[in-house]
Amino acid sequence: MSILDHVQLKNVFHYFEEISKIPHGSYHTEAISHYLTNFAKEKGLWYFKDKSGNVIIKKEASAGYEASGPVIIQGHMDMVCEKESGAAIDMEKEGLSLYVEDGFLKAKGTTLGADDGIAIAYVLSVLEDDSLKHPKIEAVFTTNEEVGMLGAMAMDFSKLSGRILLNIDSDIEGHFLTSCAGGLTVKTTLPAVYRSMDGVCVSIVLDGLFGGHSGSEIDKEHANAVIELGRILQYIKQRMSFGIAALEGGLKDNAIPRQAKAEIVVSAGEIETLKRYAAEIEQILQNEYKVSEPNLFVALTASKEKTYDILDETSMKNILFYLRNVPNGICHMSMNMKGLVETSLNAGVMKLGKTNFTMTSSVRSSLESRKKELSEKLTALAGFLGGTAEVGGSYPAWEYCADSNLREIVSGTYQKMFGKEPVFEAIHAGLECGIFYENIKDLDAVSFGPDNFDIHTPKERLNIASAERVYQFLVELLAGLK
Repeated sequence: MSILDHVQLKNVFHYFEEISKIPHGSYHTEAISHYLTNFAKEKGLWYFKDKSGNVIIKKEASAGYEASGPVIIQGHMDMVCEKESGAAIDMEKEGLSLYVEDGFLKAKGTTLGADDGIAIAYVLSVLEDDSLKHPKIEAVFTTNEEVGMLGAMAMDFSKLSGRILLNIDSDIEGHFLTSCAGGLTVKTTLPAVYRSMDGVCVSIVLDGLFGGHSGSEIDKEHANAVIELGRILQYIKQRMSFGIAALEGGLKDNAIPRQAKAEIVVSAGEIETLKRYAAEIEQILQNEYKVSEPNLFVALTASKEKTYDILDETSMKNILFYLRNVPNGICHMSMNMKGLVETSLNAGVMKLGKTNFTMTSSVRSSLESRKKELSEKLTALAGFLGGTAEVGGSYPAWEYCADSNLREIVSGTYQKMFGKEPVFEAIHAGLECGIFYENIKDLDAVSFGPDNFDIHTPKERLNIASAERVYQFLVELLAGLK
């Protein structure tokens, strides 16, 4: 059954359904970029596509709005591709399987991609509808936002003349963002040297965690599977000997890892001892995270006895030291805004290869100096352990602007439609608004969107009624920007 049978705004969800048929994870946005340019051709609209795959589509003002300044409406094409363990889908080649449950739109076994597919669906609906009242629209669709805002960083802003930006990349209805954190990515590499060991290989899996967005969910005290797996290994190492044959965990640097796995080698006679220690640390973690991670568990699976390649003592010691001492989670709270996370780090993707161990982490801060300080700390830690740290994907914070005519119009429109005041706030997650703000003088911007929960996880769900209300708000807001 089509999702259109469950919704009122057929145009918006038609486009969402069409987008969901196209694989569009980060670094794989060529097909959706092509879809957008074809849309513009079919509608007879001006468009531009750059080397990064960013697409700009322009539509002239409706009658009576010709003298109004252009409005930039913006969202990003890429989504975070996470899936449940065992989900039989190749998200680089296959589309999503959508369904509706209890008023929410979901995808079977995967992330939904409403972050930020709903923005694309909204904007295409606006561009298609000639009955709407609006100033000239400059629709901007960027690529690779989820991996460092790479598309926006490479954009040619001279193609835009608007000084009003409506960023549709937020996830709480009625909450309008006016500033956000900046960020960067740090990839740490430590040397890995192997030796041989006879014994039984035991898989240790930490699973059942919620995960979540490493910006907006970093304050929820969700366990980081990668960091806690390091704790499990250290706990066992202090009580018995073993060798590490494999390590992996996390899928994206900006998603809190939900699962992590280690393969360790022990003598056949120590399996029961290992199980006892694993059960002890599992109980400790379950007690500590009984509120934020009620489904946490540690699973052990033993394979046959033979000769395995394991890390030598120095490599194992250094990697465990790193996992136990790398900063993770909230580092600083804002002293200016109560309850706002200022600086954080998410250890996102861990891999152990034949010659090295790597960890890719997402650093966020609303202060440039603290963002730099945290990246320097990671670099120093890597150097201390004989490794290196590669810093990249830096994007700026979006600073709060005290004088905003747009906020007044947003507030008036929202109160008129819903009979209550909107909430204006800052967010610890990164938004492309900071890049637009750096490149467009006198820009006035807000970010908003419908209720979308558990983003960056397979539990992601979009509130359909909320999505419909926010689209109607967008239409009214455009009409009010005369």
